[in-house]
Amino acid sequence: MDTPVCDFVAAYEKSGVARLHMPGHKGKGPLGCEGRDITEIPGADSLYEASGVIAQSERSAAALFGAKATFYSAGGSSQCIKAMLCLALQKSKSRVVLAARNVHKSFVHAAALLDADVRWLWPEEDYQLLACPVRPEQLEKALAAVPETPAAVYLTSPDYLGNVQPVEQLARVCHAHGVPLLVDNAHGAYLHFLPEPAHPLDEGADLCCDSAHKTLPVLTGGAYLHLGHGLLEAEEGEVRAALSLFGSTSPSYLILQSLDACNRYLADEARSRLAHCAKAVAALKADLAAQGWAVAEGEALKVTLRASARGWRGDALADFLRRKGVECEYADPDHLVLMVTPQNAPEDLEKVRAALAAAGQGSEAAQTPPQMARPRQVVSLRAALLAPGEEVPVEAAVGRVCAAPTVACPPAVPVAVSGEEIGPDAAAVFRYYGIETVRVLR
Repeated sequence: MDTPVCDFVAAYEKSGVARLHMPGHKGKGPLGCEGRDITEIPGADSLYEASGVIAQSERSAAALFGAKATFYSAGGSSQCIKAMLCLALQKSKSRVVLAARNVHKSFVHAAALLDADVRWLWPEEDYQLLACPVRPEQLEKALAAVPETPAAVYLTSPDYLGNVQPVEQLARVCHAHGVPLLVDNAHGAYLHFLPEPAHPLDEGADLCCDSAHKTLPVLTGGAYLHLGHGLLEAEEGEVRAALSLFGSTSPSYLILQSLDACNRYLADEARSRLAHCAKAVAALKADLAAQGWAVAEGEALKVTLRASARGWRGDALADFLRRKGVECEYADPDHLVLMVTPQNAPEDLEKVRAALAAAGQGSEAAQTPPQMARPRQVVSLRAALLAPGEEVPVEAAVGRVCAAPTVACPPAVPVAVSGEEIGPDAAAVFRYYGIETVRVLR
């Protein structure tokens, strides 16, 4: 697999050319990577007008993922999410988007900037903040209830705890109604390369974004926007224009080289290494369950423990693991999340196994997270997010209107979204998750 971006930059670094262009470090500096940090000089291509080495690398990525087209982002999935929503609204006469409530805040920001009319898909049962399952029957009912054909349906899958939506079934429902399906797959870039591919593109998503840096050997900020083979038709220029609306005009060439180099990894070794890693993680989960830990089902490379079921607060267990040389991805009062990739050494998993065996039974009484009512929208999302606001203590926020979306972690079900009234139940949730202040409208 060719790596044209990396090859160009490596040749330029060796050329000895006098760098009378940006960046100001001129290829020298204390980090050691400055020599490969360049700008859009002739031959290096330009991300939002790509026709050379970047475009060539993106075509390779599309072939690897089975996408109709793949576009690089140096601004993470946050940039891609905004571009996806922009494209869906451009292609529709409707401003309505049906979205599962467990969205990353970048979706809320995009909806406000683009003046989308978001109709939330809520969990059908009493819900907590970190999951929002959507059933095909529920989506069918929601689509039938909307008076106009929505611009899109939007899902987050996998979510932060590793829960996976039935994307293939939901895609069939969407397509039967002539509605494109957009998927925030930030945590699942690796899914296409498992022995049984389970990427949203494999399951019918029309647009999908992956945070490559979360689960692949890519620098932080590297992401993909994939165009599927479904309902949404977009020309290359339209996609690049949408991405350029939300990204820096100076994208990092270090990140672009990282995405380029990842193509070789995906082509040559990813499948075998991921198969081996998934087996190792499955064995770890089984061992932890045998130790008495409540291990959640979900995506192959996440280990999610319901710490409270064994007498631990998740954040206290994270502190314990840290003292044992293990740093987790996320912890809250109830859960602890560990993210594994093939780049983890076997010794890393052994550390986890030994540390959790040493942790044993905790002494904390299990708590039931507070439930929330569905907040009432009193101001439009756009008007609220762009209006003047102020930060107030949670106790003083009751009865006020949320200005900025507040979540326990991204992506999660927002306690309150911009324009929604904050009720006493929301305040209880804020306190439970350690959120002390909220931004409200002045």
